[in-house]
Amino acid sequence: MGKHYTASKNRTQGRDGWSIIFRHPARLDPSTGRPGRRVRRGLGTSDDTEADALVEQLNEILRTPSLWEPLARHKAAALYDSRVVDVFYEGLEAARTDFRSIRDDLLALPTAADGYKNVLLLGTTGAGKTTAVRQFLGTDPENERFPSTSTAKTTVADTEIVLTEDAPYRAAVTFAGREEVIDHLTENVSAAALAIFQRKSDEDAMRRLLDHVNQRFRFSYVLGRPALSSEDEDDDMPEDEEDPDDDAMALGTADLDVIDPSTTAAMLTQAVSDLRSLVEKQAVRARTELQATEEDERVLEEILEEALDTELRQLEEFHAIVDGLLHEVELRFSLLTDGELRRTRQGWPLSWTLTTGDRSTFLKTVMRFSSNYAPLFGRLLTPLVNGIRVAGPFIPTWAETSERLVLIDVEGLGHTPKSAASVSTDLAKRLDEVDAILVVDNATAPMQAAPVAALKSIAISGNSSKLHFLFTHFDRMKADNLPRFSDRERHVLASVENVLNAIGEELGPAAERGIRVQLEQRCYFAGGMHEPLNPTKKDARRTVEQLRSLSAALCAEEELPSTGPAKPVFDRMNLSLAVTEAARNFHRRWRGLLGLEYNAAAPKEHWTRVKALTRRLGEGWRDEYDSLRPVADLRTELQVQIFLMLQRPVRWEGGEPTEDERQAVIDEITSSVTGKLYTLTTQRLKEDVQNAWLDAYRQQGVGSTFTRSRIIDVEVFGRGAPIPTVAASPDQNSFLKAVANTVAKVAEERKLILE
Repeated sequence: MGKHYTASKNRTQGRDGWSIIFRHPARLDPSTGRPGRRVRRGLGTSDDTEADALVEQLNEILRTPSLWEPLARHKAAALYDSRVVDVFYEGLEAARTDFRSIRDDLLALPTAADGYKNVLLLGTTGAGKTTAVRQFLGTDPENERFPSTSTAKTTVADTEIVLTEDAPYRAAVTFAGREEVIDHLTENVSAAALAIFQRKSDEDAMRRLLDHVNQRFRFSYVLGRPALSSEDEDDDMPEDEEDPDDDAMALGTADLDVIDPSTTAAMLTQAVSDLRSLVEKQAVRARTELQATEEDERVLEEILEEALDTELRQLEEFHAIVDGLLHEVELRFSLLTDGELRRTRQGWPLSWTLTTGDRSTFLKTVMRFSSNYAPLFGRLLTPLVNGIRVAGPFIPTWAETSERLVLIDVEGLGHTPKSAASVSTDLAKRLDEVDAILVVDNATAPMQAAPVAALKSIAISGNSSKLHFLFTHFDRMKADNLPRFSDRERHVLASVENVLNAIGEELGPAAERGIRVQLEQRCYFAGGMHEPLNPTKKDARRTVEQLRSLSAALCAEEELPSTGPAKPVFDRMNLSLAVTEAARNFHRRWRGLLGLEYNAAAPKEHWTRVKALTRRLGEGWRDEYDSLRPVADLRTELQVQIFLMLQRPVRWEGGEPTEDERQAVIDEITSSVTGKLYTLTTQRLKEDVQNAWLDAYRQQGVGSTFTRSRIIDVEVFGRGAPIPTVAASPDQNSFLKAVANTVAKVAEERKLILE
């Protein structure tokens, strides 16, 4: 039986209509991890009497625990206004929206059956990945600017582009859910409060208020940014690499009739001021209460930070700041006058579609969802987009024919700190789904940590045969010892050779060979791609030839490599050793991240990041937070050790395979195992231990940081992925058996032998 809460009406932030505010008895409060989440929703009426009646209906639900279960919705619908029912039951059923399926319903991606190849582009920030996409589309860098490019972090939402032969141009965009946006805004307000507590300037607090720490949600694109010092602006505001003369009002002056930048700026400035007052008041009280129990100043500061964060999130004044930001965010959707905007039953934007034969209109309209163009800050929706899909007759000037390709541009590999550890679950699944993988890298500094990590992930998932390589910025390789194209090419390949040798030493000859074969056959070099390429000009001719060859290779039909008649035989004992080593490596890394032991390769993470991770896994809506990816890390460690085991069979039956057959067998088995490891690792480290994640999240007060780390180490990882020992526990047996059964099932399907 939950606590009884009371709803009230509210009309603030310049709204004409009434909103309702209440604590939900069956939804978790993000600040405590316990029931009582704060909810604020519009009632769709400006009439006082009607609003009072709706509030009373909701209070009746709040007084009736039997109506708090999701299955009671149909009963409530027969008794109360649909608006009240929608507000109370929204989010009560834990369900993750499948945004890719929504885009599929609006604009389906063609497949191999339609004669298309799906190509995933991977590359570090600044390598030229999105610029390469522009070249395949033939969009003008001065007048069309799609997709947006920047020397800073640009692509944060999946961008899927279908190259068609004929018009019209079509787009389907999906948006992050209301709760996700509120959660990130709340984290931003909390981060700004922490900056104030740490005696940072108002400018620094404003940056944290607007741009989430992982830079996925850069709300400054949506809300603009009050004027900062010129030094701050230079450091923090990424701009397109082209000269922005003509597009300052590309979205139209009518925007300014709906959005008043000065009003938004005043609201943001006031928010920082209000937050400073709240922090100063709460910090004095928290410090007084805690100093009596803790003498170590460094420990005291960390305890104070967490105590202050918890206290602030309980204050209505804190949430009023979040409400104000959310209201300004929602206003930006009213700027969408073209296309069709679909909303959820509760009124939050879900998707947007557009169909038109006018290329210019299409690209300028789509800019609102993809641009990072600084003069348009305050009127863009880019950070709110979680996926954008477009289709149209995009043909570059250098192309000889129209190619049937689907280009998939995802977040750059270097978009987050420590991004080289393991790729996310979503990206790993993309590697399995696509027909080709194009690794785009900077020829002036090739194969840094992030692309190397990506290559390892591709190898251990059995996807090496999909690889293609494009080295960009070849025109910038100017040195006395590199006078010719061939000299520069050899220089790049020498750097790659060092990486291949290192991969071979770490992952074995199969990984090195799989990548090397593709590098030798599918490696391309390009320069000057930031400008339109004219095939008739001498300085562009070589790049055009390279891009034409790359395009043809991506579209070419490929024969599946033959595995031959030989079948490998594996020792089950080696599988047990592989699981043990994977678990040991996983625990060593995460004990370092949790601060339970020193690990130079995985230093202790700040408590705010660990707590944010526990919340996402505790509530079940994500399996990672920024670069903290326990599920992906466990999957990667298991993949590596199983991949190494597969290269050392006890013997081969049916004859000795050729090198090509051996590689094909290993890739085939690895790919099958990888597909099943997604389910296994998610089950073990997310679903089976969700309550433990939630328990870790709920920890508060003195010692909570250490307690949270211990719960994760013992109750989550110790149960979900224990290190097998001689004196095996039930959890160890369960983990080892689960992995063994996964491999055994693949062996049975592939007619392999485990003895």
